[in-house]
Amino acid sequence: MASTAATAERLKQVSLLSGLSKRDLRRLAGKVRERRFKPGTAVVQEGKMSGIGFFVITGGEASVVVGGKEVARLGPGDHFGELGLIVKRERTATVTADTQLECLELTAWDFREFVQGDADVSWKLLQHVAQLLLGERDNR
Repeated sequence: MASTAATAERLKQVSLLSGLSKRDLRRLAGKVRERRFKPGTAVVQEGKMSGIGFFVITGGEASVVVGGKEVARLGPGDHFGELGLIVKRERTATVTADTQLECLELTAWDFREFVQGDADVSWKLLQHVAQLLLGERDNR
């Protein structure tokens, strides 16, 4: 398994988590586990309550399909499923391993425990979400 410091560095690359301190990222990294998926495995499925995790790809490639159409290809450093950390709803896309896929996974309940246990973390995440909403409004 990767070191906590290396995992924290990978988590820092995720926009939702980029505002967290190094200390907070290291604490969060302790809640992450490594996962591997064989080629052809659908990690999450559009329209289904498939899984409870957020994933950061550390090796391999995956394709993202929405409505039967490929919309993106993902590789090391990319991530998916962040909405699943906060909102309990059906997946908006299918992500399938095209090669052997290695990921870091963070479960929704571990993320919730992390956020609820620290007001500063909650505030930073709330600020990030507010910036996203403002950006969407400004782009209309």
